[in-house]
Amino acid sequence: LAASVRLNRMATYAIRRLLWVIPVLWAVATLTFFLMHAVPGGPFTQDKKLPDSVNAALNRRYHFDEPLYKQYGYYLWNASHGDLGLSVKGDHEVTEVIRRTWFVTFQLGALGLIAAAVVGMVLGTLSALNHNGPLDYLGVAFATVGASVPSFIMGSFLVIFFAINLSWFKVLGWGGPLQVSDIFDSSVYDWRKVVIPVISISALPAAFIARVTRASVLEVLNQDYIRTARAKGLAEQRVVLRHTLKNAMIPVLTVMGPLAVNLVTGSFIVETMFSIPGVGRESINAVTARDYNTIMGTTLFYALVVTSASLLVDLAYAVVDPRIRYR
Repeated sequence: LAASVRLNRMATYAIRRLLWVIPVLWAVATLTFFLMHAVPGGPFTQDKKLPDSVNAALNRRYHFDEPLYKQYGYYLWNASHGDLGLSVKGDHEVTEVIRRTWFVTFQLGALGLIAAAVVGMVLGTLSALNHNGPLDYLGVAFATVGASVPSFIMGSFLVIFFAINLSWFKVLGWGGPLQVSDIFDSSVYDWRKVVIPVISISALPAAFIARVTRASVLEVLNQDYIRTARAKGLAEQRVVLRHTLKNAMIPVLTVMGPLAVNLVTGSFIVETMFSIPGVGRESINAVTARDYNTIMGTTLFYALVVTSASLLVDLAYAVVDPRIRYR
């Protein structure tokens, strides 16, 4: 009965959070729309001016000749029905552009998050268990370097050393499936293209997780119940795995949401650096080309990813700490 009540509370909480996604997306769409139109120029502004008739026809096709409030109303109405408009560069549907590229961005972000979580938690735990020892100093050094070097600088050094000098890895394109339907096609996999982008995007989050994990594990190790467990004669491995790590994961989960945001925003730079055909690179190309509809569509996509990641982290709290209750 208690488990059923708890499950119902979690379901109610999840539904409330999902409903909050609607006003969040509306706010993001509104801010992006008006900030984008506040910048001088437009999608068809070029060094060589287009004939007036051509410019008028293009503006009429994309409703850019309408008053700004009408354009805003058109966009919200169409977006609420799943229509994100046409890309002004290539005349492709924005939903098709996102559908074609989201899986690559998902793979890069997921691999980066997994690498950051595994490396950060393992290194942070080893640092705490070997406090003031060699492993502790190694972990602190990694956390300091990883947190100090931006992803594009990290990627540049990795390319020079491992791709150019040693020829171990490749640096252009993506070494995984471009579509979900290609998952079981072994010919699309090339791990040599994956390693450097994943390390570049995960180094900073891994360093941050390592620091948080180290501090959290050290705090838990000083708790009375840990000393009691050891006094009862429990094996050190059981004390660490069952009692220490589980209770130390709450602060780590807390930072996972913001780290997911960092991974999302980091994909803009990493995808562009390594010519990875993901949503981040499409967004950068859209900004360069002043492609209004693609900018709006990719921004809304990233806002949805960020809010979803935040919801998943909140729900994960209950798995780690049963004392948490959702109201």
